[in-house]
Amino acid sequence: MREDQKNLFLAMGLSLLVIVGWQYFYAGPKQEQARQIAAQTQSAAPTAPATTAAPQTPGLAPTPSAAPAGAPVAATPEAALTREAALAASPRIKIDTPALKGSIALRGGRIDDIALKGYRETVDPSSPNIVLLSPANAPQPFYTDTGFVGQPGSTIPLPKADTLWTADSEALTPAKPVTLTHDNGQGLIFTRKIAVDDQYMFTVTDGVRNVGAAEVSLFPYAIVARRGKPKTDGYAVLHEGFVGIVGDSRVQEYTYDSIEKETKATRLMEGASGWLGFTDKYWAAVVIPDQAKKFTGRFSSAGDGVKTYQSDALLETVTVAPGASVEAQTRVFAGAKETRTIDGYQKSLTIKNFDLMIDWGWFYFITKPLFWLIDFIFGMVGNFGVAILIVTVIVKGVFFPLANRSYLSMAKMKAVQPQMEAIKVRYPEDKQKQQQEFMELYKREGINPIAGCLPIAVQIPVFFALYKVIFITIEMRQAPFFGWIRDLSAPDPTNLFNLFGLIPFDPTQIPLIGHFLVLGIWPLIMGVSMFIQMKMNPEPADPVQKQMFAWMPVIFTFMLGAFPAGLVIYWTWNNTLSVTQQYFIMRKAGVKVELWDNLRKLVSKPAKS
Repeated sequence: MREDQKNLFLAMGLSLLVIVGWQYFYAGPKQEQARQIAAQTQSAAPTAPATTAAPQTPGLAPTPSAAPAGAPVAATPEAALTREAALAASPRIKIDTPALKGSIALRGGRIDDIALKGYRETVDPSSPNIVLLSPANAPQPFYTDTGFVGQPGSTIPLPKADTLWTADSEALTPAKPVTLTHDNGQGLIFTRKIAVDDQYMFTVTDGVRNVGAAEVSLFPYAIVARRGKPKTDGYAVLHEGFVGIVGDSRVQEYTYDSIEKETKATRLMEGASGWLGFTDKYWAAVVIPDQAKKFTGRFSSAGDGVKTYQSDALLETVTVAPGASVEAQTRVFAGAKETRTIDGYQKSLTIKNFDLMIDWGWFYFITKPLFWLIDFIFGMVGNFGVAILIVTVIVKGVFFPLANRSYLSMAKMKAVQPQMEAIKVRYPEDKQKQQQEFMELYKREGINPIAGCLPIAVQIPVFFALYKVIFITIEMRQAPFFGWIRDLSAPDPTNLFNLFGLIPFDPTQIPLIGHFLVLGIWPLIMGVSMFIQMKMNPEPADPVQKQMFAWMPVIFTFMLGAFPAGLVIYWTWNNTLSVTQQYFIMRKAGVKVELWDNLRKLVSKPAKS
C-alpha cells in the first residue's frame, strides 16, 4: 500500500475513532449523568396542585414600526402533578384522528396532550404509544399556545393560561373543527378555531371582535414551550433542540445548552415566512405563522434550576376598531418526522424549507436522494435492511471505475517500489531530492500519484450521507431485519458477555463498566470483516501505524456495539464488498493480494535468526 494511502486510511480511522470515542467515553456518560440528575430533580419535586401563572407581556416598549421583542413568556408551574392528574385538572376536548389522539385544554385553550397512534415506545405492539405533548403542570411539560398580547403596560384583560374557554363541540376530528370562545367582559370577544388534518398539522385561527367603544391594538403570537431538558441521544451527527427558519436565514439550530451562551439566553430573528420550534430525533413540534406576514422569532431559555425552553413567533401589531374584527392564523405541526409527510406539507402549504426539520446534514444533496433510493427499494422488497444492502451494492457499482483506477495505480506503484527504495538509499538525508526523483519516476512510468486517493476522497461524503440516513430517519425506527434484529435503529440485542442470552443477566447494567459491555453478534461479524479488510494490504513499516491498524478492528468492534444495528449491518456489508472488490481488481491487475500471507503470519511461528 502506498505511504500516502496508508496515511489517508489512518486519518479516516483516527477521525472516526475520535468521534465515536468522544461519544462513547465522554458524551455518553456525561449525558447519562445529566439524565440521572434531571430524574432526581423531578422525583424530588413536590406533588401539590400546580398554580399556573398568566402569560407576561414583553418588557421592551414597542416603537411605531416594530413589535415587542418576543411573545409572552410560557407559564412555569411551581409544582408538577402526575400526567393523569394534570390532564384531569382542566375540562378537555378530545382529539381523534387517524394519526393522533389526545385533547385540548379548555382552561388555557392549549394543544397540550398529543400521543402518536402509529408509534410505540418499543417493538412490543402492546407498549404505550409515544407521548409528544403534555400539560404545563405535568412532569415533562411540552405544549403549544397561540393568541394575542397587548401593548406593554396595557391593562386590557386578555385570555391567559387559566382562562376557561367555552367550546362548540366535545371532540376535534379531521372532519369537524372546534371553535373556542371567550368574552373578556370589557368589549372584546375572542375566538379560537382549531382544525386538524388526518396527519400531524393543526390550523389555529385566533380571532378578536371589538364590541366596545375604543380602538384596540394587539400582537398575534404563537409559542412552543417545554420545561426541563428532555432526554436526547447526544450524537454529533444528529441535532436535537431548537430549530427553525425565519425569513431569508439558513436553518437555525441551537441545542438546549448552546442557547445559554447567547446574550440573555435569547436568539432573535426577523423576517417574513418561516417556522420554528423543537425537534427530537424522530418527533417535532413547531409553529408556522402566516407565511405572508413578517414576524419576530425567538429561541430562549429562562428560569433557575429546571429551565423553561421556548420557541415563539410574534407578528406585527393589528388594530381592531369598534365594531370590527381581526384574525391571525397559525399552523402547528406536532408529530413524527416522516419524510413524505413533511415534504408534502412543504409543497402543499408553501412552507419554506420545511423539510430541513429533518437533519439531513451538510451533504443534503446526497443524503436525501440516498434516502429516496432506499425508500424506493424498500417499496419493492419490503425490508429496509435488505434495501440498505442493495443500495450499498449500487453505490459500490457507481464508484467501481474509480476503484478500478485506484487499484491499477496501486499496481504500478508496487511495480516501481524497488526503484523508490533505491532512491531512498541513494539520497538518505535529502528529502527534497528524494521527492524530485520520485516525481521524475512517476512521469517516466505514467503514474498519477493521487489516483489512488481520489476514489477514497470522493466516497467519503457518500459514506457519511448513507450513515446519516440510517441514523436519523424515522422510517428506520423499529424496522425489522432478519432473525434477532427486530429494530434496525436499536443496538444488536444479543451480548457476548452473557453468552448471547444463555446467562440470565444484563452485563450493560454493571456499574462503571456496563456501557463498555455492549457487544452483540453483528458487531463481532463487523469486527471480523474489518480485520480481513486490514489484512488485504501489506503491513505498514512504521511500528506505530502497524499497532494502530492491528488494534483498530478490536476498538471499532467495541465502539460500534452500542450503535444501531442497521449501521453495523451496513458497515459489515460495505467491508465485505470492499474486500471482494479489492481482491478481484488486484488479481486482475497482477498485484499480489497480501491477505493470505498476512493471515499465515498470525498462525505461523517466527523463523529463528
